[in-house]
Amino acid sequence: MNIYNVLDELSVDYQRYDHPAVFNCEQAHLLDLNIDGVATKNLFIRDRKGSRHFLVVVIADKSVNLKSLSQQLSVTSLRFASPRRLDKYLGTIPGAVSILDIIKDHHHEVELVIDKSIFNYSSLQCHPFTNTATLDISIAGVQQLLAHYQRSYIEIDL
Repeated sequence: MNIYNVLDELSVDYQRYDHPAVFNCEQAHLLDLNIDGVATKNLFIRDRKGSRHFLVVVIADKSVNLKSLSQQLSVTSLRFASPRRLDKYLGTIPGAVSILDIIKDHHHEVELVIDKSIFNYSSLQCHPFTNTATLDISIAGVQQLLAHYQRSYIEIDL
């Protein structure tokens, strides 16, 4: 799947910024790309039994307390999922995961969780299936993409 073709077919506006590979928010921040959209971080987590998986999208500089998040989601004992699970469910690697990867979850096995504060911005930054580029994409464009792929999400206050 080519994410650029998908975005173009849906007429979703985006700006693309190519850069060296980054594997975490700190490395991305050091690039100083001066992108308008809010920087995000994406956490791929699972419940204790590994029967439920979540992609959590939050503003990059926020801390996420997994115990508090598990209570908000009514799930017992959240933990980070392994790179193997990340590949299995979203077809990506650590450092490259983004909100866009949810459309590769054809069986809807991953629940999308978005921090409410992201909706206070007009656009967000995300990787386009690779950690060697960043897109600045409008919130409306992300919502359009999610609707097209019939992906719901849980809005929570993190």
